[in-house]
Amino acid sequence: MLIQLLCCNESFQVKAFVVLAKLTSHYKLGNLIVSISYLHILKIKFILVLTFFIIGIFPAFGEPTLKDDTLVAKKFVSGLSRPTTMAFVDNDILVLQKDDGKVRLISNGVLQEKPVLDVSVSNDSERGLLGITTADSTVYLYFTESTVDGGQPLGNRIYRYVWDGQALANPTLIKDLPATPGPNHDGGAMVTGLDGTVYAVIGDLNRNGILQNYPRGEPDDTGVILRVAPEGPYYAMGIRNSFGLAVDPVTGNLWQTENGPDDYDEVNLVLPNFNSGWETIMGPATESELSLLPSFGDFVYSDPEFSWEEVVAPTALSFIDSKGFEKYKNSLFVGDCNFGNLYGFELNSDRTGFVFGDSALADKVINAGEEMDEIIFGTGFGCITDLEVGPDGFLYVVSLTHDAIYRITPKSMMVDEVQGIDSIIPIPYLEYIIIAGLIISVIIVLKMRSKSVMQSKSKTA
Repeated sequence: MLIQLLCCNESFQVKAFVVLAKLTSHYKLGNLIVSISYLHILKIKFILVLTFFIIGIFPAFGEPTLKDDTLVAKKFVSGLSRPTTMAFVDNDILVLQKDDGKVRLISNGVLQEKPVLDVSVSNDSERGLLGITTADSTVYLYFTESTVDGGQPLGNRIYRYVWDGQALANPTLIKDLPATPGPNHDGGAMVTGLDGTVYAVIGDLNRNGILQNYPRGEPDDTGVILRVAPEGPYYAMGIRNSFGLAVDPVTGNLWQTENGPDDYDEVNLVLPNFNSGWETIMGPATESELSLLPSFGDFVYSDPEFSWEEVVAPTALSFIDSKGFEKYKNSLFVGDCNFGNLYGFELNSDRTGFVFGDSALADKVINAGEEMDEIIFGTGFGCITDLEVGPDGFLYVVSLTHDAIYRITPKSMMVDEVQGIDSIIPIPYLEYIIIAGLIISVIIVLKMRSKSVMQSKSKTA
């Protein structure tokens, strides 16, 4: 009965119990039947409300869980509004808010109240303030520009700014990209290569042209990875929709995530002149699909390095090689939006693919119904939209749905400067707190029963 109550809607839990109590003048917990008066019903109702409040409120103070018990994920900053991506400028952080076009500053671990920039964005579906990357004091922003927040799109545009330590100044439009028909598949992820080249990705915007592997049309800057600065030819094409770019700090190779329609999300190694295959291919290609793929210039198709048959909406990627994370220097981390998972992939010796211990993953696909235990590194992050390694060597995780940034640190190097009280109770302890709360509630009820029985005997005497 108790477990059933915990699994139901909270208001239903209390109402159902009170109705039951009024009808039977007792309630049952296991094999224990406690006779109660109407006053005791009210007391127990209060106890149950308090218990369900504790159960409901404590998870809000919890943190994501990690498979590696030498690491801990704690909320670093909260109070954001639908954050998408972030970048470090010196030791500070610039983080983008999708729907209101504000760039927020986190200085010394504290979210500053005043934004350092506020641009007008079209924000329906996947439009908004979407991408950021830096090169020294130069900052690049990708957003769906409008005349007012929530207005019609003028275009997906990339601007260059100068960071002066307090504000983003001297805006210069360097790339004017399409935004229609959309409103989804806008892309927006950006990254700076080891040689200083700035890359950006834009999705297909639901277009069906030559860059989507149709044998017609003219190149229209959709479904591609762009060389933004210095400007150059398309780096890749045939991309449906992407929320993540990362550069391998060892090889300089570019990696990308790609979202499929109803099946086959991907992680791709993106070499120059890569054709990702959309709209002919998603996931590992069959011979018949390859035969249907038209040629475009010198772009070459290759299969994904990993695929999920059932979609998870992979987003950001990151490599890490810093103190406390030495065992992950040959790993690639990937976040998702649908399940709040953080995945960890072990790279092969030449860092062009992955190696797995589970033979079921030899085909480089999580097929429907297969377990993901080997690759799941962490859970409970909400919709992950960015992964970045800070100058402190820690891994930062942006959560769109939690309106927060988490920080993953080695327990041996834990830092206590976190904003607010959101991160003071790790999830493993919540279970004990909840159990303790339930035990206390039961003890109180039993004491009430004992007192009631004694009072009845006293009156009878």
